[in-house]
Amino acid sequence: MSTMQTDSDSKNEEGSRNTQSIKLDDEKQSVTDDLSNFPPAPDGGLEAWLVAAGGAALFFCCLGFANSFGSFEEYYLSHQLSDRSPDDIAWIGSLSAFLSFASGMVGGPLFDRYGAAVVRPAALAYVVSMMLLSLCNTYWQIMLVQGVLMGVLQGFLQFPAFAAAAQWFDKKRATALGIAVAGSSIGGIVFPIALSNMLNGSSLGFGWSVRVMGFVMIPFVAFACITVKPRLPSRKTKFWMPEAYRDIKFSLLIVAMFFLFFSFLTPIFFLPTYAVSRGINPTLAGYLLAILNAASTFGRVIPAILADKYGRLNAFALGGILTAVTIFCFNQVTNTVGFVAYAIFFGFASGTIISGASAAMSLCTDDPRNIGTYMGMGMSISGVGGLIGPPVSGAFVRTYGGFYEVAMFSGAMCLVGGLVTLGTKFSTPQGIFGRI
Repeated sequence: MSTMQTDSDSKNEEGSRNTQSIKLDDEKQSVTDDLSNFPPAPDGGLEAWLVAAGGAALFFCCLGFANSFGSFEEYYLSHQLSDRSPDDIAWIGSLSAFLSFASGMVGGPLFDRYGAAVVRPAALAYVVSMMLLSLCNTYWQIMLVQGVLMGVLQGFLQFPAFAAAAQWFDKKRATALGIAVAGSSIGGIVFPIALSNMLNGSSLGFGWSVRVMGFVMIPFVAFACITVKPRLPSRKTKFWMPEAYRDIKFSLLIVAMFFLFFSFLTPIFFLPTYAVSRGINPTLAGYLLAILNAASTFGRVIPAILADKYGRLNAFALGGILTAVTIFCFNQVTNTVGFVAYAIFFGFASGTIISGASAAMSLCTDDPRNIGTYMGMGMSISGVGGLIGPPVSGAFVRTYGGFYEVAMFSGAMCLVGGLVTLGTKFSTPQGIFGRI
C-alpha cells in the first residue's frame, strides 16, 4: 500500500513538472508569436538614437548629479554638518544610491506597463526636489531630500531610460545603453566642477549653488520627456515576474552586482576627502571627480561597443576585475599628478560597471517589454550593496584614521563581484569561453 502511494505521488510530481514545463514553453512561444507581429528593433536611425540621447539626458541629471556627492561630502564636513562623522554623511549618498536602484523595482515595471507616462511627473518632481535641497540646513533635512526623495525619483527616471533604449536596439543594445549611461559621466564632469567653484570659490553659498544646478537640469529633463518612449506596446501581464529569480544566470548577476555596487562607490565618495587629507587644494580636489567622470565617459562607451562584438558578460567581468585592481591602489596616491592619473584610470575601469550591468541583465529575458521589470527586480536587490558600502568605508576611515584598510577591503569586494560575473558564464550554453 505504501509503495503504491509513493509511486502515485512520484507520478503526480512528475506530471506537475511536465505541466510547468509545457506552460513555460507555451509562454515562450506566445512571446515569440506576439513579437513576430512587430518589426525587429531598428538598431539605429534618428528616432532610436533620440531615445538613447533622451536616456543620456536623464542619466546626466540623475546619476551624474549623484556622482558629485564627493564634492557635497567634502563641503558638508567643513560647513553645515561639521559636527558629523564621515560615515554619517556617507549615509546620505549611499541611501540615495540604494533608493535609485531599489525604486526600480516599481519604476521598471511601471514603464513596461504604462510607457512614457511614468517619466514626466517624475521629471517635474525631481527638479522640485533640487529646489527643496537648496533650503536644507540640518542633517535630517538633507537626508530626507537628497538621500530619500531624490534617490527614489532617480529610479523612476533611470529605469525607464534603460528599458526604452533596450527596446530600440538589439545587436547594438550594449552600445546604446553605454551611450545612455555615459550621460551620467558628463553630468559627473559638469556638476563637480560647477559645485566646487560655486561652493568654494564664490559668494553664492550653498542655497543658490544648488538652485543653479536645478535650473541647469530643466532643459535636459524636458528633452527627455519628449524623446524617451517605448517602441513596443505595453505588456498586460502581471506586474512583477518572481519566476525570474529561478534563473541561475539572473541570480548570479544580482550577487555579482551586489559586490560591485558595495565597493566601486568608495573612490567616488572619498577621493576628494582623501586628496584634501594629502594636502591637495579643496577646489582641485573637487575637480578630481570631474576628471574621473570624463574618463568614465569613454569607459562606458568603448567597452560597450566591444561588448556587442565580444560578449556582454565578458566586458562586464573584465570591467569588475580591472576596477578591483585600481581600488587596491587607492592609498598609494600621494601627490597631484598621482591623483589625476588615478582618477583617469579608475574612471575608465569603473565606467563599465553600470553600463555593463544593464547590458548583462538584458540577456536574461527574450521579450524586450520585460527588460525594465528584470532590471528593476535585479538592481533593487543588488543596490543594497550601494546602501551599506560607503558607510562601511566611512567607518574604516574613522576607525583607522587612514585609507589603506578601506582600499584593501573594497578592492577585495570588487574582485569577488568580477569573479562571480565571470562564473555566471558557466550557466550559459556558450560556456566560460563563449562570446556572451
